[in-house]
Amino acid sequence: MFAIFALMAGSLILDALARPRAQAFPSTRSLTGAWLLWLHALLPLGVFLTISGNLEVSAGLSLALIGLFTMVSNAKRAMLGEALVFSDLALLGAVFRHPQFYFSALTRVQKAVLALAAPIVPALLWWVFVPDATAHLKGLALFVISAGLLRLTMKLPPWNGLGQVPDSEADVQRHGLIPTLFVHWLRWRETRDPALLPPTAGRLPESDELAIVIQCESFADPARLFGDPALILPGLDAARDSAWASGVLEVHGFGAYTMRTEYGVLFGRSEQALGFRRFDPFLTATREASYALPQRLKPSGWRSLFVHPHDMRFYNREAIMTAGGFAELVGQERFAPPAPEEGRYVTDAAMANEILSLARSATQPTLIYAVTIENHGPWTSGPQDHDLRSGYLRLLRKGDAMLAALAKGLAALQRPATLVFFGDHRPSIPGHTSPDGARDTPFVVLRFDRTGQAIPRGAEERESSVTPAGLHQLILDVLLRGE
Repeated sequence: MFAIFALMAGSLILDALARPRAQAFPSTRSLTGAWLLWLHALLPLGVFLTISGNLEVSAGLSLALIGLFTMVSNAKRAMLGEALVFSDLALLGAVFRHPQFYFSALTRVQKAVLALAAPIVPALLWWVFVPDATAHLKGLALFVISAGLLRLTMKLPPWNGLGQVPDSEADVQRHGLIPTLFVHWLRWRETRDPALLPPTAGRLPESDELAIVIQCESFADPARLFGDPALILPGLDAARDSAWASGVLEVHGFGAYTMRTEYGVLFGRSEQALGFRRFDPFLTATREASYALPQRLKPSGWRSLFVHPHDMRFYNREAIMTAGGFAELVGQERFAPPAPEEGRYVTDAAMANEILSLARSATQPTLIYAVTIENHGPWTSGPQDHDLRSGYLRLLRKGDAMLAALAKGLAALQRPATLVFFGDHRPSIPGHTSPDGARDTPFVVLRFDRTGQAIPRGAEERESSVTPAGLHQLILDVLLRGE
């Protein structure tokens, strides 16, 4: 009984450390959240006890697991301004395939703890193994009973009324981290697919018309980001001067969650419409394919290509983009590996060359949607990088040069063309940027006539603030209605 009591008390203490913390200290979370936390603490206890037969060690490992959730969530929140959400658990496989995207959020001590725990846990379970079938059967019974109680609990008030709004910050603060993960997952499962959009044709594009949409990794306006007008980017500044439309893109995430912005621009469904799917809309995007830009443009005769110099299986892009109507996916196999001095990822310059090559060879109205990756970092890989800020600015200028090169290259083609360029989220640079401030990124829309001249609009017409879903609609207005 002491082991069980220690697990119950310890789980409350660890959960109280998860940010955002309860407002009134030393009170913990709500009693409804505490009950859910205890049931979730008993589930791994049953699993470990079934495996080892040792109650004390199983209780300790269960407590360590809760501590792990708290540690990872707090590290994520410090860097990205958001606690763990249920959809993060769907990325466990990606963590091992692409660890560079995730482990940068952890300190050296936290990484060391994880590295030590990986071999120690199975070794410990083997070392303390109890050759008594009764102890193992008790663990199995504990797991089954806890799972049954958890299922019954969620059918009863007040638990069946929890988490009706996808507000992770408020729910973690009130009910705790693990209860919020569980309740939000249940609400996500209950979310219904939207009605199919019927195919509708817009204006007929010209036979050689082009549309290029660039989703640029961690691209932000440095003059706005760091409050220094001297950091203005020449490519972005020139594009704004001749833009059909420009302004700020009100993205949801900070420092990560590219797929949230990507989904909004490609599929056009707002966060309000997504509900609990907003945390990772890619998990259900294949069931919403009729909303994707390529599917919306196809009845008018557009052919669509998706370009991303990375593993297309990451975030399930291969299946999502195919379902969304892209006729061709151009992945990392199309690009030469970056040279050692070029950094970790395919460069934006190489992306610009490939995109312009695809544009030149297009023989029908063609949409090219491209996702860049060079500015993902690392931001201290060059000898001229004195700190993360200077490294970020160095790579940011390469994205800006890509914008200038694409604008110049499209104008030279002398074909009707639209260029859309935007940043997917602001960078998380400890000591220089914070998720507590503004999160917007810049966007520009350039339109070129058959002579290669930019088609401008008045400043009062082109300056705007839009969401990713709003940018999706703006693109449709240009391509399907010519507005």
